Amino acid sequence: MQNKVAVVTGGASGIGLAVAEKLAGLGCKVVIADFNAETGGKAAQRIDASFVQGDLSDAEQCRSVITQATALHGSVDILVNNAGFQHISPIEDFPVEQWNKLLAVMLTAPFLLMRYAWPSMKQNGWGRIINIASVHAMVASPFKAGYISAKHGVIGLTKTAALEGGEFGITANAICPAYVRTPLVENQIADQARTRGIREEEVVSEVMLKNAAIKKLIEPEEVASLAAYLASDQASSITGSTFTIDSGWTAQ
Repeated sequence: MQNKVAVVTGGASGIGLAVAEKLAGLGCKVVIADFNAETGGKAAQRIDASFVQGDLSDAEQCRSVITQATALHGSVDILVNNAGFQHISPIEDFPVEQWNKLLAVMLTAPFLLMRYAWPSMKQNGWGRIINIASVHAMVASPFKAGYISAKHGVIGLTKTAALEGGEFGITANAICPAYVRTPLVENQIADQARTRGIREEEVVSEVMLKNAAIKKLIEPEEVASLAAYLASDQASSITGSTFTIDSGWTAQ
């Protein structure tokens, strides 16, 4: 993967940062795209990557991310759609604006980024699209209607991209982790406790790890290692697939 150009959204922290670090270590020219300019810029500087600021709920800024990455490095070879957030609320109270933003960031943005990167990949006869979905792309939990709907949609988008990209050397796959030790997960503990009426210290054991056979949070580096493999030439025949890293969550 030496000198392949990789765009990683939500790359300032958590899974995205772990993926960016991994790909940079393998010789990729990494472009971190993130809403947070301060943390994103610092992360990029630390791993010798480039940084592009973008609000992925805005279609024109999605286009700008790919345009800027192409201007920096000439092409986009690897696209890792990782950016996301959560809102926890019962359906009857779920704010419509949060529903719209969740779908914009986690379903529409991956489509747009893919669409704008596609010509470069097609021209080069080589491309890797890796969508960081979730175990919630396969099963549901209460109080996450927007997040779960978006992630389910990502699986369908991934499969469609795989079918269309095959003849051009473009693969598309999704990774579906359960709860990963990230700021996103840590920040939802209080919301989960309030919504479910339990103590915060019970959220990890009674919600996040309840359905897992291995009772520990997943480390971001575990997801990054799989993403790096899917981006490699060794994975050239793997496309349209979903890979769970869920500690046995969906084995039941």
